[in-house]
Amino acid sequence: MADKRTCNVVILGLAFLFIFTAFTTCGNVEQTVVKSLQNDTFVGSGYHSLGIIYGVFSFCNLFAPAVVAVIGSKFTMFLSGLLYSGYIAVFITPSTWAFYLTSVLIGVAAAMLWTAQGHFLVENSEASTINRNTGMFWALLQCSMLFGNLYIYLDWNRRTEIPDSSRKNIFLSLLVASMLGTLSFLALRKNHPEEEMLSEEEGQSLLSTPTMYKHRVSTAVQDAKAEFKTILQLMKGRTILLLSPCMAYSGLELSFYSGVYGTCIGATTQFGAAAKGLIGISGIVVGIGEIVGGGLFGLLFKNNCFRRTSVVFLGMVVHFIAFYLIFLNIPDDAPVVFHTTTQNKSYLTPSVSIALLCSFLLGLGDSCFNTQLYSILGHVYAEHSTPAFAIFKFIQSVFAAVAFFYSGYVLLMWQLLLMVILGFSGTLCFFIAERMQNVSDDIQEY
Repeated sequence: MADKRTCNVVILGLAFLFIFTAFTTCGNVEQTVVKSLQNDTFVGSGYHSLGIIYGVFSFCNLFAPAVVAVIGSKFTMFLSGLLYSGYIAVFITPSTWAFYLTSVLIGVAAAMLWTAQGHFLVENSEASTINRNTGMFWALLQCSMLFGNLYIYLDWNRRTEIPDSSRKNIFLSLLVASMLGTLSFLALRKNHPEEEMLSEEEGQSLLSTPTMYKHRVSTAVQDAKAEFKTILQLMKGRTILLLSPCMAYSGLELSFYSGVYGTCIGATTQFGAAAKGLIGISGIVVGIGEIVGGGLFGLLFKNNCFRRTSVVFLGMVVHFIAFYLIFLNIPDDAPVVFHTTTQNKSYLTPSVSIALLCSFLLGLGDSCFNTQLYSILGHVYAEHSTPAFAIFKFIQSVFAAVAFFYSGYVLLMWQLLLMVILGFSGTLCFFIAERMQNVSDDIQEY
C-alpha cells in the first residue's frame, strides 16, 4: 500500500510538472506574445486574461470542494487538465472570444484542480509521510518554471520580433506537455478500493444510480455550506484580519513576478536583440529563487531554528532590494508599452546581471512569504486548516487579479511603490499576529 501511495504522489507531481510547465511558461510570456501578434482582428490583453483567471479562481475556490466530493479527485483533475490544455491551444490560432472564454474556464479549472490535488495528496499520505510527500510534490512542481522558460530562451534569443511560426511551435510544444500531464492523471490508482463500495443506505437504491448521485450531491452541498459558514467565522477573527494585508501583498507580488516583470524585461529597448530571450532566463532564475527559498525555510529550518517573523522580515528586505534595483534598472514605461519597446530611459543603463539578480530575489522573497503564511495558518488553524487556506487563496487571488488588470495602465514606479507600502504593512501585521499567537501559546502552557 505504501508503494502504491508513493507511486501516486510521484505521478501526481509529474502530472503537475507537465501541466504547469505549459501554464507557467504561457503566463510568463503571453503579454509579449499578444503584443507581437500579426493579427488585426485580435484585441485581447495578456494582463486582462490573467486577471480574469485569478478573479474566477478566487471565487470558485468556495465551491470546488463540493464538486470534488461528487465526481472524485482523479476525474476532477483530468477534466481540469483538459481545460488547461484548451487555454494553451488558443495561442496556436488566437481569437479574442476564445482567449477570454478559456480564461474564465481555466479559472474554474484551477480551483477544481488544486482542491482535488490537496484531497488526493492527503488520501495518499499518513502522518509519518505527509511532509515527505508534500516535499516531493512541491519539488516536482517548482521544476515547472525551468523547462518551458529554457525553451523560450533558446527559441527567442537574439530575436527582436516573434514570428507566427515560432509562436505556433512553442505553443504546440506546450500543448503536448499539458496533454501529457492531463493523461498522467489516468494512471493514478485508487488508494482504498473498499471506499468505492456502496454504503448500506446507497445499497438499498442499487438499482437507482441517479438516487445514489443525488445523495452524494446533497451531502457535498451540506458540507460546502458548513465550510462556508466556517470561512465566514474565521474571517471575523483577529488573526485572519491581521494576516490579510500580508496575504494581499502575496497576491500583488505573485502577479508581478509571474507576468509583469518578464514583460518589462522583454520590452526594454536597451537589452536589444537579447530582450525576448531574457524573458525565459528570468523565469528560470525566479524558479531557482523559489526552489532555494522553499528548500531553505521549508526543510532546513523545519525544526524552528528560525522564527517565522525572521523569515518574513528577510522576505520583505529581499523584495525591497529587488524593487529598488528594478526601479533603477528598468524604464518606467516597460509594463505599459504595447506596439513598441520602451521610450523612457532608466536611471541606470539597463543591466542584464541586475535584471536577473532581481528575478532571483523576487523568487526568494516570494518563497519566504508563502512558506511562513502556510506555516502560521497551519499552526493557528490546525482543526480548520481547509477553510483557513481557502481564505488565503481567496485574498491572494483577488489581489493578483486586481494587479493584473491595472498592470497594463500603471507605470512601473507606481506599481513598485504600491507593493512597498502593502509589503511593509503586511509584514508589520504579520509580526503582530505572530506575537499574539506566541502570547496565546504561553498562556495555554500555564
